[in-house]
Amino acid sequence: MKKFTTFLLGFMFAVTLAQAPANYYDGTAGLTGATLKTKLSQIITAGAIDKGYDGLYTGYPTTDRDHYYENDGSVLDMYSENPTGTDPYNYQHGVKKCGNYSNEGDCYNREHIVPQSFFNSASPMVSDIHFIRPTDGKVNGMRSNYPFGVVSNPAFTSKNGTKVGPCTSPGYSGSVGEPIDEFKGDVARMVFYFVTRYESRLSGFSTGNMLGGSAFPGLQPWERDVLLTWATQDPVSPTEIERNNASFVFQKNRNPFIDHPEWIQTIWGTQVIDTQAPSTPANLALVSTSTASANLSWTASTDNIGVTYYKIFVDGVFHSNSPSNTATVSGLNQGTTYTFYVNAVDAAGNISPQSNTVSGTTLIDTQAPTEATNLAVTSVGTNSIAIQWNAGTDNIEVAGYNIFVNGALYGSTTSTSTNVANLDPNTAYSIYVVTKDAAGNVSPQSNTVTAATLAVGVNCGDENFDSIPASSSTYSTYNWTSNGVSYTSEDSRTDQTITGKAITIRNGFLTALSVPNGLGDLTVTTGLKFSGTAGTLKIFVNDVDTGKTIPYSATVTTTTVSGINISGVVEIRLQNSSTTNRVAIDDMKWTCYTLAAVNESGIDKNSLSINPNPVRNGELNVNGQNLKEIATAQIFDFTGKLVQSIAQPFKTSGKIALKNLPKGMYILKAGSQTAKFIIQ
Repeated sequence: MKKFTTFLLGFMFAVTLAQAPANYYDGTAGLTGATLKTKLSQIITAGAIDKGYDGLYTGYPTTDRDHYYENDGSVLDMYSENPTGTDPYNYQHGVKKCGNYSNEGDCYNREHIVPQSFFNSASPMVSDIHFIRPTDGKVNGMRSNYPFGVVSNPAFTSKNGTKVGPCTSPGYSGSVGEPIDEFKGDVARMVFYFVTRYESRLSGFSTGNMLGGSAFPGLQPWERDVLLTWATQDPVSPTEIERNNASFVFQKNRNPFIDHPEWIQTIWGTQVIDTQAPSTPANLALVSTSTASANLSWTASTDNIGVTYYKIFVDGVFHSNSPSNTATVSGLNQGTTYTFYVNAVDAAGNISPQSNTVSGTTLIDTQAPTEATNLAVTSVGTNSIAIQWNAGTDNIEVAGYNIFVNGALYGSTTSTSTNVANLDPNTAYSIYVVTKDAAGNVSPQSNTVTAATLAVGVNCGDENFDSIPASSSTYSTYNWTSNGVSYTSEDSRTDQTITGKAITIRNGFLTALSVPNGLGDLTVTTGLKFSGTAGTLKIFVNDVDTGKTIPYSATVTTTTVSGINISGVVEIRLQNSSTTNRVAIDDMKWTCYTLAAVNESGIDKNSLSINPNPVRNGELNVNGQNLKEIATAQIFDFTGKLVQSIAQPFKTSGKIALKNLPKGMYILKAGSQTAKFIIQ
């Protein structure tokens, strides 16, 4: 858990910088509604810098580092963070970036809170750090491109309680994502930022049942009401202030709804004049302590309109908010005495007098856990190694396990098994685990296991749908994992068959998430169920329409679509846009991405040539026709792994600077042309 002294220093620093620079919001005084929204759009657009999609990973170590909960510098992931206890797993910045995943904790990636498919992955939206957070790949994939709402009967629940399923918020019944209470306000303020900065472009975006088609209000009415509620229930936190400041340094603009949360109501809300503060919280009591936390309870306050939340103070400094009259104050140092009090806050921001003050001392734990035993490899893939072990023990409680790969910390988990993903194909690795407790004591390392990942083969995917959820005629969202690939299906049912079990899609889609090693050819068996007319399923890869389709009719048909050939980790989606046709899908297979035939001689006048070759000075000199028209160049190592990508590579010259690539054989792919080269 976090070191509280460090947090206090960090928080005081954040508070010092919490306000925007002088004159940043000039011209907003007295404005309301659409007029204020437009003025803010102008302010936060002017001067904003686009650092590019890859630049997000360089920004995250400053914008999304955990300085508040565990205060361990790990990736602050709102889809896995447990604000009142031990995280189920965590990530280190730059380590275990996705990469493919099968389970939570395999890798982290970049979550667009407003899905990038809504704006066709266009810039600058695709790389705007204010609404793109680092999150667990599996949970990100499960959330898919759904809007946000309340879920009562989830089809998927993450280890920290993030839910996906049918919406029960008034006005919408489709699938939605629901973050935990701790981050609902964060999500709301990010969405309000998006529809403010990009208000002039909303008419050209897909709504996704979330966005509005005009500048104001910019949101579907039902989604606006959900986000208004969440913004009030979960006020701005110190972590958001810190993130806003760091994002300003990185991108040169701010989220105005973190600096001025009252503007949310001024623009979208119903104006209610309320100047009466809630009553004082009474009978504050310290219920219990552990080595790193304290449990508090108190008698609820009253208000003329309603109490929204309570502010908790530790040693006179704001710590966190609680929506109810109980709270677990986490991240404390062991063996330390603290004082606590709380204030009640209403929706208008009126604050009550402080409660009585209570004191308490956290417990001391200096005993390290025992090491995990019998670590073993359970399966090996092209870029992943699954492991399991026998649990360690502790005098109080085991908090989790750190996973080390080739001697470096790779991630953490609370279970006794995990899938170590995002590895290189055909490569040997050594792995061990270390047990840890809540006080930060760690065990000796477990035994070490070694394993080599498999070489990339021809057949990359083979799904027969035997692992889909139990037979059901209810159209809903279903999720499952098969052969190391996670799948999700929307507006679908699981009770139909073709050669065996099949997934049946109505007005929805089937998605294979985070598929490793790319996509070459795709084979699918389809059959129209019940009634309807023949049609086609669209094929999307990475949210982009490939222009290719899979036909379906009343006759069962197996179709192979050739030449898709997209490299890297991909997401494959089959989309049924019909509101009446119910299409069963079975025996879905695909081949890996393959490089085109490689030209080594450069004899063809339109082909690429590299001179000199071998390369010795870290720079490629490339010759060929129409180089300036090439939008992207990619460099692959001898295993077929993408190691460098360059946008507009020949805009100013025929040279490419290599990024510290080791000696060996490589392939340059520029447009549709390829050439081999050697680095010495």
